[in-house]
Parts: sequence; structure tokens; C-alpha cells
Amino acid sequence: MSPLATALPGETIRIATNPTTEPFWAAAKERRLVAPRCGRCGHFRLPPTPYCPQCQSTDVDWVTLSGRATVYSFAVVHGFPGLPEITVVPVVVDLPDAPGARLVSNVVDVDPAEVAIGMELTVDFHPIADGWLLPVFRRSAPADRVAPGGGTGAIS
Repeated sequence: MSPLATALPGETIRIATNPTTEPFWAAAKERRLVAPRCGRCGHFRLPPTPYCPQCQSTDVDWVTLSGRATVYSFAVVHGFPGLPEITVVPVVVDLPDAPGARLVSNVVDVDPAEVAIGMELTVDFHPIADGWLLPVFRRSAPADRVAPGGGTGAIS
């Protein structure tokens, strides 16, 4: 078994915010995943931008998402400068609650050999520098997975 995928040590990650991205990071600090949706045409966009790429409106609504995601693309990275023993799995995820929006993050606490396109994930938050939290993703528990037809895999 290979080492489990992990996030980079929190103290090595610093973010910069601006008025366009601050709501995303403020929500993450509250352990909420949000996405900006155009207040005019409803288009979701990540990363946050000052205007809608569809209609150029600056109106924006910040929508709280369920935290569910699926793997769209990924890579496995063995070693990082100064951290040769670390294994990270950067991932691009589709967010079913924000059609068309994708987020770049990491999958953590999973054997990298098990990561696959379409794998169902759930958001978690990893502490980073300056008191911020970074959205990362974990494999969804069976009860959290979406069953065909849109319901969860949970049995009532």
C-alpha cells in the first residue's frame, strides 16, 4: 500500500484575498463551501471573478453548496520540494450544486491508487497559515454517495 494522500503542511500555504475572493475564503473559515452565481443570468463561476464570463454582469450571489463533488481530473505527486516523503493528489472537482463550476483542490486520506475519475468526494477543511481554512476533499462515505436517480445511497 502506498502512503495516503495528504495536504501540504498548513504553515506552508498562504493565501491572498481581494474583494472578489474574500467571500469564498470567509465561508471556508466557517467550514462552508460556497460558489459565486451571477445575479443576472445564474451562471456559476470558480475561481471567483469580478464579472460574469457569460453576461459580464457584476451582480453576484454567494451560494452555499452541499460539499459534494466528483473527481473530474487528478494527478499523483510523490514528493514536494523540502518534503520528499509526502504524497499529494491535486484534483479538479465537479460541483453538482454549481453546474459548470470546477474547483482545484486536493484529495486527502486515500490511497492514491484508488483515486479515479468520477469518484465521489465530500469537502473538508484543512487549517493553513494566518487562521484560514483550505477546502480539501475526502472520499465520500457510502451513505453520502448519490444513488442513481439522485438520492443518497443511504437505506431508510
